[in-house]
Amino acid sequence: MSKKSVFIVSFLTFSVSIFPQKSIDQKVDALLKKMTIEEKIGQMNQYNDDWTSTGPVTVDNEKAAQIRNGQVGSLLNCLGTARVRSWQKMAMQSRLKIPLLFGQDVIHGFKTTFPIPLAEAASWDLSAIELSARIAAIEASASGINWTFAPMVDIARDPRWGRVMEGAGEDPYLGSRIAYARVKGFQGEKLGSVNSLMACAKHFAAYGAAIGGRDYNSVDMSNRLLWEVYLPPFKAAVDAGVSTIMNSFNDLNGVPATGNKYLQRDILKGKWGFDGFVVSDWGSIGEMINHGNVKDEYEAALSAITAGCDMDMESRCYKNNLEQLVKDKKIDVSLIDDAVRRILRKKFELGLFDDPYRFCNADREKAALNDPEHSKIARQMAEKSIVLLKNENQLLPLSKELKTIAFIGPLVKSLKQNKGFWDIDVPNTDSTFIVSQWQGLQNKVGQSTKLLYAKGCEIEGNDQSGFAKAVETAKQADVVILSIGERRDMSGEAKSRSNITLPGVQEELVRAIMATGKPVVVLINAGRPLVFNYITDSVPAILYTWWLGSEAGNAIADVLFGDYNPSAKLPITFPRSVGQIPIYYSHFNTGRPATNDEDRNYRSAYTDLSIYPNYEFGYGLSYTTYQYSDLKMTAKTMNVNGKIGVSAIITNTGKYAGEEIVQLYIRDKVGSIVRPVKELKDFIKIHLNAGESKTVTFSIDKEKLSFYNQRLEWVAEPGEFDVMIGASSADIRLKDSFELLN
Repeated sequence: MSKKSVFIVSFLTFSVSIFPQKSIDQKVDALLKKMTIEEKIGQMNQYNDDWTSTGPVTVDNEKAAQIRNGQVGSLLNCLGTARVRSWQKMAMQSRLKIPLLFGQDVIHGFKTTFPIPLAEAASWDLSAIELSARIAAIEASASGINWTFAPMVDIARDPRWGRVMEGAGEDPYLGSRIAYARVKGFQGEKLGSVNSLMACAKHFAAYGAAIGGRDYNSVDMSNRLLWEVYLPPFKAAVDAGVSTIMNSFNDLNGVPATGNKYLQRDILKGKWGFDGFVVSDWGSIGEMINHGNVKDEYEAALSAITAGCDMDMESRCYKNNLEQLVKDKKIDVSLIDDAVRRILRKKFELGLFDDPYRFCNADREKAALNDPEHSKIARQMAEKSIVLLKNENQLLPLSKELKTIAFIGPLVKSLKQNKGFWDIDVPNTDSTFIVSQWQGLQNKVGQSTKLLYAKGCEIEGNDQSGFAKAVETAKQADVVILSIGERRDMSGEAKSRSNITLPGVQEELVRAIMATGKPVVVLINAGRPLVFNYITDSVPAILYTWWLGSEAGNAIADVLFGDYNPSAKLPITFPRSVGQIPIYYSHFNTGRPATNDEDRNYRSAYTDLSIYPNYEFGYGLSYTTYQYSDLKMTAKTMNVNGKIGVSAIITNTGKYAGEEIVQLYIRDKVGSIVRPVKELKDFIKIHLNAGESKTVTFSIDKEKLSFYNQRLEWVAEPGEFDVMIGASSADIRLKDSFELLN
């Protein structure tokens, strides 16, 4: 028998002897009784691997020794089965042989990179979003990872905030549905499957409302706004069975979220009954000192553990202070036991005590990272995420019979840019699997079509020396495609921008190409809504391509040439100016509402700017057209515990098959507190062939009519409600009303 076999047998014998035929809770309790306080605190301690970093680096030459001593519960940023196995072997040398958890920011794919989450949200396709998370989980779990720090479910209404790219946009209903889907995708049928990842909903809470869109900044809001807008996606994640929650960097109404008992103990673990564990964000326990909420690491550890933070990511505050806090009788050891019990329970559920190396199969890793089916799914997800913003005179889709196409811009031949922020550089892989936009176009057109290329300019900088070649190239073509936008790392954590117009001289390049008189299609690559008013007003065709991942080139070509009819709709409002921010569709009416741009005097409006955004929430065009008709309601009154059915007929009146996202909005016309002008309450994505009609049906119940009143009671108040069905929050096609009775 090999040494490896002897070890496995002895470990299993050890495991069975301690945990014979017991429930997981019984096993946890039995193990907890054997642990010293130092070993307990070790489970609450998470370190970064030495490989890469997603926060300020903490050098620790004693890491390996601490793992062998049972003083570490988890590592993050450890990639590849070989490296994971090497660290896990060290943990198996500890007294109680408690396995490590391995976490990673698997945000939008592992090796196979999917569109950034904001782009996926534009698909409004919950099954596709769940599938993309499932593929990410399959690849990551095959590579040794068993915990992802995703999904980010923060509602974000300020595109200056760099992390807007990581979430699902501005709306709590859409955000909640997507949060649920992504948790289910990551975790699979059940935690403990070999291809399941523990999900982590973040950042708890209200991080997306950072003042001024400045990352890590303070948040100040009413409890009603917190409960009604910013908490629902977290509740949806909890309902989906999310394993972990990450608290946030911001203070909320003066209390840092990391040390916020109201959030973590009262709401999450109390009212919602969350039975997983809470992890801090990188160093956020120690950062409470900078907030001015505590004076030192001792007080920081006291604040965090009391508030309900179970694991310390990279601040060392728990490791260095928790035992002393117990000795000083500042905390009871039961707080530590509760945190450790939650962490150990997840390790048992993952099956790590049965086999600490179950996520370390090199053959499975190789197979998962090279599965061609994953690329096909990534391509489909990317297609579904592209938003058609403008298509004047039906310039798109392009004909495959075009003789000459000029493909111009700084992003045409880029590879890594297409992956966007929060991508993962998987060890022992290169960039050859990423399909550039140039390659995608080459793959699509036939031999009879000539492709011309000019870079034109860089993403940033003032150099216009490439304009002349770009203009000359454009003049030779039947149609020009311009690929412009942000650099991939202009959006993401710590990437807040005060100016969200196109960087550099890219707009000037567009103007120069438009002056040639050639038909122009603009692709805008970005991780956030940008301001591009000249392009909106002047360019005939615009596709918002976000950052679409490793299959970006193929997906863009599919849409350009009509092999996929774009169906995506914006999950966030696009402003005309930074001066409009925050701008979102579900605003209050005010006492002096501005109803149009001609009536802004003494109204809730800017005197020098339209009241309308550049593109509204829910907006997105198709190569075909859809007619909405025959709105029907099953009743005009509704009892508080009853339901009303609402239906409409949607007809594809164009010549292309396509998918339409039919959106249901409701307005509570009179409430005890002011209600928004409209709120998304449901949506259906349907496929229609040319000329085909389908009936869509929605159900309205008390839940869809309820809100938090001044006493934070979830109530549906009697009165009149407007029902609106439309193609966007502004493009309402059908409208009726009903009355909710006592």
